[in-house]
Amino acid sequence: MATNIEVSKTGNENNGTLLKRFTKKMQEAGVLPRVRSIRYNDRALSTFKIKKARLKSISKKSEIEKLIKLGKQVETKRRRR
Repeated sequence: MATNIEVSKTGNENNGTLLKRFTKKMQEAGVLPRVRSIRYNDRALSTFKIKKARLKSISKKSEIEKLIKLGKQVETKRRRR
């Protein structure tokens, strides 16, 4: 959905006025808000990556629980924000 905005210089028009007309057409077309809204969007993670991350966290939790039971790691309380 590309929007081409074209502004041509007419007669004795100076660059400032041309730039002002261009800016106005950009605002009317809504190009900048659309571009800014999609600027930092990330793709959704695939189901495989979600499962892989979840399995990793589960194995890490079980490892920590094992170390706590053996007395090799001190149990820390979780802080709530």
